[in-house]
Amino acid sequence: MAKVNSPETEPTNPTKPVKEQLAKAMEKKAKIGDAKVTLKTPKGTRDYGPKSMVIREKVLKTIVDTFKRHGAETIDTPVFELRDVLLGKYGEEGGKLVFDLADQGGELCSLRYDLTVPFARYLAMNKIQNLKRYHIAKVYRRDQPVMTKGRYREFYQCDFDIAGQYDLMVPEAECIRVVDEVMTQLDLGDFEIRLNHRLLLEGMFSLSGIADKDFKTVCSSVDKLDKSPWAEVANELINEKKIDEAAVNKLEQYVRLRAQNPDLDNLGLLEKFLEDPEASQNASIVTAVKEIKVLLEYVELFGANQNVVFEPSLARGLDYYTGAIYEVVIKEFSFSGLGGTKSDNPDDQVSVGSVAAGGRYDKLVGIFAGGKGKSNVPCVGVSFGIERLFSIMEAKAATEEMPGRTNATQVYVAAAQKGLLKARMNVIRQLWDAGFNAETSFKANPKLLDQMQYCEARFIPWVLIIGESELAAGVIQLKNVKDREDVKVIPIADMEKELTSRLNGST
Repeated sequence: MAKVNSPETEPTNPTKPVKEQLAKAMEKKAKIGDAKVTLKTPKGTRDYGPKSMVIREKVLKTIVDTFKRHGAETIDTPVFELRDVLLGKYGEEGGKLVFDLADQGGELCSLRYDLTVPFARYLAMNKIQNLKRYHIAKVYRRDQPVMTKGRYREFYQCDFDIAGQYDLMVPEAECIRVVDEVMTQLDLGDFEIRLNHRLLLEGMFSLSGIADKDFKTVCSSVDKLDKSPWAEVANELINEKKIDEAAVNKLEQYVRLRAQNPDLDNLGLLEKFLEDPEASQNASIVTAVKEIKVLLEYVELFGANQNVVFEPSLARGLDYYTGAIYEVVIKEFSFSGLGGTKSDNPDDQVSVGSVAAGGRYDKLVGIFAGGKGKSNVPCVGVSFGIERLFSIMEAKAATEEMPGRTNATQVYVAAAQKGLLKARMNVIRQLWDAGFNAETSFKANPKLLDQMQYCEARFIPWVLIIGESELAAGVIQLKNVKDREDVKVIPIADMEKELTSRLNGST
């Protein structure tokens, strides 16, 4: 008699749950197939077509080339981190925007909010004391997206950071130089690099009578001053956050010093703090003023001082900043949306806010490394918001009606008669082997006119035309697509040399 397994002794089938899930998925798919499905990207995300990607790659290349010019090395980190690594690092507002993931096997994880905290974790974990690095990758924020302002839930950041113990303000000056180079090369109009110091904020808050426990919440309100009038910020502080009205009124005289003294230059505004009887006796303010003056001197030596503006109201809300902080804004630029449509109505136009920001964070690595011995690696850096830069570039291209080339093809191999598919394939193989960017038609017998129109539509500069008589003579015709001019008939053996000469001459 065959042995019958009891439920307790019956061997399990590990594939059974997978089959059941697959069956359910197929059943669900079948039901969906009968219904009308709305196809859209998730909230706060978007697709990028070929024309958009051309602009995007141009921005990225400009940034990467600048990072490399300054000696930075690149790294990469996981798109999600342990939740404990991220929490408590981004202040009152930022902490609410971290995307949490479902528990997967006992580890609580969240999508990375930025690239700075993962960088600090990387330094601590690998016991690295010195590194100049750049990192370009996607980050995620559970924010309310505003697509017309370049504010997304999924977006790229481009970070440049200097880790290590160096002399006062030298690394900060290089970071500002990097920002100045990128913004100048992108040519998006006038911009400001707004500069402040964490110690100055602490000193101003202390003199105003704001308790240390309220520093973060007051910072998050003051940080809105570039977007909201003081009356709204003060109302939020007094009525929503219950900060003493007298303290808020006294804080105004410090954080609005730039607005109240628009004619003063950076050094003149700094001197206003030293002329104030109370501020000049505050150690934090005196230290901050001294360091900012050094930074302004070094930035001038680096030739990047033209767009630097000392702004006492700048209050980056992230908890990990310890020294100089800065952000970059494009002045007087607005557009009516990603479509780039023109509008004379000011209500239709919106600005994109800051496009880069950064500062010094000396204690973040130490938090991960326990703060013992040499574990507390000081760092300073800057992060570019690529989506906002890209939004401006895309809108600018649309409003200026700039033709967009979406390919890098250098030469197209065409045929003048039928029956030359194999000959075209042989020629294009030679071009690919030689490193040229080349295309040819997938049709066996394409019309010559269609092939030329394809080249014109895609802005391909050169076309090699094969004909039966030319093949018999061992030659090929080279044509300039833009001018529609028969340049010359060349030996096939000289094809690569001639193309290289023409391409070098046209760039």
